[in-house]
Amino acid sequence: MNGLLNKSKPSKTPSDPDTKERVLNRLRRLEGQVRGLQKMVEEDRNCREILTLLSGVRSALEATGDIILESYLEECQADFSKGQGDAKLIVEAMRLLRR
Repeated sequence: MNGLLNKSKPSKTPSDPDTKERVLNRLRRLEGQVRGLQKMVEEDRNCREILTLLSGVRSALEATGDIILESYLEECQADFSKGQGDAKLIVEAMRLLRR
């Protein structure tokens, strides 16, 4: 997110290896669920079943976004404690989430 918010800094993923692995695992699961949705549509499955899985995908995607945001805010907090933080970056991150 950092690179999206501040063009002078390179884009960063969560720097903690455990957090990064959690995010990647969630994204892989999401990828499988989206493929499942595609297959359900191709097979003309019941709309109720499709909508149920779609709701789960949306929730999982939101939860993954929350992990990424938490990691970003923790990095901003660390920057602030070093006297290097920029409050504008946090405001911009919130604006990106509202889109």
